[in-house]
Amino acid sequence: MCGWFRANKPFERNSMKFSKSVKVVALAAATLMIAPAAFAGVTISGDGSSFAAPLLNACKSAWQTSSGNTLGSYPAGGSGTGRKNADAGINDFNFSDASYVPAKSTVIHIPVVAAPIAIAYNLIGKKSLNLSQKTLADIFAGKVTYWDDSEIKADNTKPFKKVIFKTDGNGNPVKDKSGQPIVLKTLTVSQHFTISHHKIILETRSDSSGTTQNLVNFFIAQFPSVWTKPSNGTFANVFPGNINDPANLGRIQSAKGSALVAAAVKSTPYSIGYMEESYAANNGLGIAAIQNAAGNFQAPDAAGTAAFLSSATASTDGKLTFNYNTTNAGAYVLGIVSYALVDTAKSDANSAATKSFLQYVLSPACPTSAPTLGYTTITGNLLSIDNGLLAKLK
Repeated sequence: MCGWFRANKPFERNSMKFSKSVKVVALAAATLMIAPAAFAGVTISGDGSSFAAPLLNACKSAWQTSSGNTLGSYPAGGSGTGRKNADAGINDFNFSDASYVPAKSTVIHIPVVAAPIAIAYNLIGKKSLNLSQKTLADIFAGKVTYWDDSEIKADNTKPFKKVIFKTDGNGNPVKDKSGQPIVLKTLTVSQHFTISHHKIILETRSDSSGTTQNLVNFFIAQFPSVWTKPSNGTFANVFPGNINDPANLGRIQSAKGSALVAAAVKSTPYSIGYMEESYAANNGLGIAAIQNAAGNFQAPDAAGTAAFLSSATASTDGKLTFNYNTTNAGAYVLGIVSYALVDTAKSDANSAATKSFLQYVLSPACPTSAPTLGYTTITGNLLSIDNGLLAKLK
């Protein structure tokens, strides 16, 4: 089976380096043959990660046509909901953007969706914004509270480098033999950033969210002296200091799900928030470029996410460890995956249909619109792990 991360070497049982073969979801030149579900005509349901929702929704129609099954409800209630449902045996599958220890030992993690977290903003007239890792962490920690802060000025008033990847006619990254996106050129860009003294409004997730947990995991790993609280999927639980301090009232706002966070940023001038790239793009929001360890400012595109994920490691159960200090010049350091949580103890028509759907999500056929959604396909060693995990489903 071909799919996300094409295998370049045999499956390894211990933790392993990701294959550097990461590609944008697109129509493959070769046709992928997927066996139809063993049982036809059933309706499966899921819930959880809003991060995964745009891709799942884009895939379902073609899968339904090819399989004869139906994907019913997927409310995208957030990763916390996905984990609770998996523990309670609710739904045929659930999605979480963060790994955890399931209450049931038969529930496995299958990393099927990969995409970047976008840092979206609403600054009238500002088409570009650079943020170093420290500046980004300080903004969300409440240390940088105005747009004309010296940290933001420093990131945006000096020449910076940006990697441009080679793409094909459809905008997909072209890769070398090892699967790494090919660098077309590296630009040195100069810009002049000015903005008046306006308070920064933070738009965060109110629900338990894997997107939140991945973002704060990055902050905790890179700036542990500021982000001292344990990792958590609820932003208010990890925020340094007291989020209910009078100084934060009205300045830090929250909404449930990425769609509502994106809508809040769109309707709130001088705001900034985090969400999947597709939500930011669909709302016409500005999207910040984040500085990587090589010193370059990179946008959250598929190639930059692929370059970042190639430095991660994976255990044989599919759980990933990211390398935020990769020196890959084109890496976008806020790339994440979303795990399908599935109970291997189930053995019925719905279980077979769930397996079929997840195989389809991993295939190049799912979907033709994914390049515009910002997702990155999984190939190589991680795909080998995914196939091994999918084989456990009845």
